[in-house]
Amino acid sequence: MGSNQSWVTEFILVGFRLSAEMEVFLFWIFSLFYIFSLLANGMILGLISLDLRLHTPMYFFLSHLAVIDISYASNNVPKMLANLKRTISFVPCIMQIFLYLGFANTECLILVAMSYDRFVAICHPLHYTVIMSWRACTVLAITSWVFSFLLALVHVILVLRLPFCGPHEINHFFCEILCVLKLACADTWLNQVVIFAACVFILLGPLCLVLVSYSRILFAILRIQSGEGRRKAFSTCSSHLCVVGLYFGSAIVMYMAPKSRHPEEQQKILSLFYSLFNPMLNPLVYSLRNTDVKGALRRVLYKQRPM
Repeated sequence: MGSNQSWVTEFILVGFRLSAEMEVFLFWIFSLFYIFSLLANGMILGLISLDLRLHTPMYFFLSHLAVIDISYASNNVPKMLANLKRTISFVPCIMQIFLYLGFANTECLILVAMSYDRFVAICHPLHYTVIMSWRACTVLAITSWVFSFLLALVHVILVLRLPFCGPHEINHFFCEILCVLKLACADTWLNQVVIFAACVFILLGPLCLVLVSYSRILFAILRIQSGEGRRKAFSTCSSHLCVVGLYFGSAIVMYMAPKSRHPEEQQKILSLFYSLFNPMLNPLVYSLRNTDVKGALRRVLYKQRPM
């Protein structure tokens, strides 16, 4: 590095290159989405904690998913909504990378655990309580969190070994790891290799497990005698698969697919799904459409009603 280069102590988050009017419009739209995702996921957590009937393995994993969605959105969206030109110091930027990767990895593994829970419940109902014991659920959840954040820590350590001496503009609305790596004034081949290898284990592997679980579930659904039961089960599984497909598909396109002519703009749009749309869709698809959750909500509201 030349002597005229100085170390970068802060970055500028470029965000979306839009007109001022469109920025204001998107600010209010994204704010509404963010508030709705916080309220919806917060309500799910409250209902699960208050209603003993929801203290089951399925809702245990759903509560973890709600915590992830709240944390993930809160890590990225407030900074995006702050202003047009957002500056962020080096250390907070690294922390944002760590939390972003940690929560994203955890969601992938929790979705696998949820699909396995549904597979056991539908395909092996007589052994469900034995296989999905509270000890097994706790081990699955703790393993998902610990492994995910350890993997995120590996990425952060590899980023910290790199020198950043300018430029200091990140073409994104938060510190996304691929965009940050482009600013390093050193070879990032090791980072790229580790990211690709991690994607194989955290994206392709879990996606295959989810697809196997739901394919077995669909075969079991086809054997259901009742047409109404078959329709309800298929509607639930298809909506779950749509959300899972969008989540894993967008991540695979972002981190494993060949880059297009405008990769930065593509990454921003895909990141919006992670940060805003996915945290909003999960409670709608997995929880609020569920009759058990609707019943718990009615019971809570009935208790609050004055006599």
